[in-house]
Amino acid sequence: MKELTKAEEQIMQSLWKIGKGFLKDIVDTHTDPKPAYTTVSTVVNVLVKKGMIEFKQYGKTREYTPTVTKSQYSSFSIKGIMHKFFNDSPSQLASFFTKDENISTDELQSIQALINEEIKNRK
Repeated sequence: MKELTKAEEQIMQSLWKIGKGFLKDIVDTHTDPKPAYTTVSTVVNVLVKKGMIEFKQYGKTREYTPTVTKSQYSSFSIKGIMHKFFNDSPSQLASFFTKDENISTDELQSIQALINEEIKNRK
């Protein structure tokens, strides 16, 4: 899997949201001002070449479907962030979040509960 540009991620977010669709459907998922149809078409073609999207041809029209789930790409992205910034260490990543002043005590307790539950499930 390859890292996506911001524009590519926006198109993938649209497709993940609608499941599958034609170029018009993808453009319609964006808020105003909507991107140009030709811009979306160009980005979609790049995503097809990257193997992130496939299509079914109906005459001159194509219906696009993601080949990678949002969960798969999220996992790939987090692993990339962990590699680039946290020496491939989940502990360093977690430590970063625990020290973030924008995370409330309630959110930290929620994260702790999730971790405790996962530890319990793995035993």
